[in-house]
Amino acid sequence: MIELYLDTIDIESVKRLNTCLPIKGVTTNPAIIASSGVGVSQALSDLADIIGSNARFHVQVISQTVDEMVAEAIAIDKMHYEMVVKVPATEVGLAAIKKIKKRGIVVLATAVYTSQQGFMAALCGADYIAPYINRIDNMGGDGANVVADLQQLISIHGLECKVLPASFKNTLQVLDVLKLGVEAITLPVDVAMQMFTHPAIEPAVGQFNQEWRDTFGTMLSFET
Repeated sequence: MIELYLDTIDIESVKRLNTCLPIKGVTTNPAIIASSGVGVSQALSDLADIIGSNARFHVQVISQTVDEMVAEAIAIDKMHYEMVVKVPATEVGLAAIKKIKKRGIVVLATAVYTSQQGFMAALCGADYIAPYINRIDNMGGDGANVVADLQQLISIHGLECKVLPASFKNTLQVLDVLKLGVEAITLPVDVAMQMFTHPAIEPAVGQFNQEWRDTFGTMLSFET
C-alpha cells in the first residue's frame, strides 16, 4: 500500500485529515518547522498522539558539513519515534548519506530536481527520493517525467528505494505521479483536501437525501 504523508505539522489539519485518510505520518523541512514556531520534539509528540505509535516522521538535517550531518542524523534517529532523516541531495549531502547508511539509519534524499541527481542518491543508499514536482514544473521541466525516469532507473538497477514525490500545487500533478506507481507521496494540506472534494458533491448528496425524505420521511434505509 502506498505511504501517504502530509507535508505539515499543523495539528488541527493533521487531526482532521487523519480521521478520513490513511495517514502514514508527516514530512517536515526547516521552513515548515520554523514557520510553525514549534520545536521538533514538541511537534512530533503532538502528532504521535494523533496518528498513533506507528507514525513515521521525516525530519531534515540543518548541518552543513558531512560529519555534522552524520552526527545530527544519529541524534534524529534516536528520537522515540519511527524516524526518517532527510538529507539534501547535494555533493556534501550525498557524502553524508553514504556514511549515515552505514549506521543503518533510514534516509530520504531531498531537494531532488533531476532524475540523475535522484539516481545518484539512490546509489548512495537513500531509502526515499523526494523530487520536487511543482518546483520542477515551474522551472520549465516535467516533474512527472523525472519521477518516471527515477522509477525506471531504480527498477532496472534493482535498488531498494522508494520515490516519494513532494511539492504539489494541484491534484493533476498528484494524479500524474500516482499513475506511475509511486510507493510514497507527501501532500500539502490544501491539495490533500482537494483530492476528495468537488463543488458538485454536496449538491448531489443533498438531492439524494431530499428525495429520500420526500418518500420515507425520517426513516433510515434499514427501516424501510
